[in-house]
Amino acid sequence: MAYNEIYTIGREFGSYGKKIGEKLAERLGITLYDKELLQKAAKESGFCEEIFENHDERPTNSFLYSLVMDTYSTGGYSTAPFMDMPLNHKVFLAQFDAIKKIAENESCVIVGRCADYALADNPKCLKIFVRADMDDRVNRISKRLDITCAKAKDMCIKQDKQRSSYYNYYTSKKWGDARSYDLCLNTSQLDVDDCVDIILEYRKRMK
Repeated sequence: MAYNEIYTIGREFGSYGKKIGEKLAERLGITLYDKELLQKAAKESGFCEEIFENHDERPTNSFLYSLVMDTYSTGGYSTAPFMDMPLNHKVFLAQFDAIKKIAENESCVIVGRCADYALADNPKCLKIFVRADMDDRVNRISKRLDITCAKAKDMCIKQDKQRSSYYNYYTSKKWGDARSYDLCLNTSQLDVDDCVDIILEYRKRMK
């Protein structure tokens, strides 16, 4: 069976993980999936796209919210076991299916959303994690959003916690743990182009 070349990128907030994904996709002439993946999953599952935005990389413990929003589920996900699931599980499964379908059809870069877990059995999937020192991330977010360093740090902590909770909740691995990935990069030591060069060189040397 032939496999497309897939790159999945997990990232700390403010680490330039998405920038690396964008540059990598540009260099290879392939598609980057980030928010686009939400749109695709929404379209194929029949859910309202707003639901995916509200549940994007964040598990919910609101049972009442799940019950209310369940009324939006339609289409191919209409079997009894699926209908009985909490909404956050449904959203995850719809994204999970979208990721696997995308990987079957094309080479691409997928940012976040447990893509490495969804493609764990794909031998051509290169799993990458991008991190940076907190001070560097804070300075980047502070400048980009024109906010104080204190607020930028709060955002980093909150976003990392959210991504970690989502990843750990739905996978059997630990977010940010080097054992969960093939390659870990520190953008406090490397710039975006350096990271892309390393990823492409690593791909060449993969057995």
